[in-house]
Amino acid sequence: MQSKMNALVKHKAGPGAAIVSMDIPKLGPHDVLVKVISTAICGTDLHIYSWNKWAVSRMKSPVVMGHEMSGIIVKTGSAVRNWYEGDYVTMECHITCGQCYQCRTGQGHICRDYSILGVDFDGCFAEYVRVPETNLWAIDQQIPPEVACLQDPVGNAVLATASSDIGGKTVMVTGCGSIGLFAVGVARVLGAAKIYAVDVIDYRLNIAEQMGSTRAINPLRQNPVEEVLLDTEGDGVDVAVEMSGSEQCLHYGLQTVKNGGRLALLGLPEENVSLDLTNEVIFKGITLAGITGREIFATWYKTSALLKSILDVRQVITHKMKLEEYEDAFRIVQSGQCGKVILYP
Repeated sequence: MQSKMNALVKHKAGPGAAIVSMDIPKLGPHDVLVKVISTAICGTDLHIYSWNKWAVSRMKSPVVMGHEMSGIIVKTGSAVRNWYEGDYVTMECHITCGQCYQCRTGQGHICRDYSILGVDFDGCFAEYVRVPETNLWAIDQQIPPEVACLQDPVGNAVLATASSDIGGKTVMVTGCGSIGLFAVGVARVLGAAKIYAVDVIDYRLNIAEQMGSTRAINPLRQNPVEEVLLDTEGDGVDVAVEMSGSEQCLHYGLQTVKNGGRLALLGLPEENVSLDLTNEVIFKGITLAGITGREIFATWYKTSALLKSILDVRQVITHKMKLEEYEDAFRIVQSGQCGKVILYP
């Protein structure tokens, strides 16, 4: 095996990144080395690349970016026992402490002292990536690499959308980035009666319709609250899933969810937001659910089963590019004129 590899590195504070030739990672006893087949750009990667307030407060460069990937194990650490060279894998990107109350009671996805691949240590926008053996997930051979690398973000959509029973229910998804589009697909295959997709970009709304939305609403032309209430005879939706981080979309969800309904929040606002808790939440008896990551590994089992059977996410994959084309890839993501962008090291 060669000793060097190419990787996309957040090489300094400020916008941008750079392709760097660097040593292939060395393994600890419980690590594996994965040759990356495909990887995908996430909203977190865009924050890092653009160097927004969150990235400034969290990141320390240099670090290899990226945390969504599929690949083949090419080497295992001396103490690894259940994984072998040639295994087809992806990974959970959160490294949890294993010792806090949350970890010890089956809630590792909200660990109080976690770190993230591609944020706190080197990630997978590279030819090879080092992964702790406890974070690996085996992939069924029937799932192609460009889909396999999406099990992390699809898992976010599964946790947000399926954390309550949506069979026969009405659902609204605000923010049709890739995870929002996955959420539309999850709601469809789990039997939602009506699915309203809300976004300001028609390109994304067209994909939402392909993924199964029964109504696509662009707030630049129509008021989502008025349209949904009219369509549901004033009842509103049973479940709203907020994926955009927009304060306006948060209010769309609160005003559209019926009394006693549920609002799942995965989108991350860049600033503090204001709520009318009295009228939008308390008097309506709404349940607000904060969603982060995936339940480790309960959501992975559910996500994998859906991808192997009834959930087809290939419509969301709109661009496939070489890792060296990262500048064009990030420009496309920033424009919003895309679904999921796949990179091949």
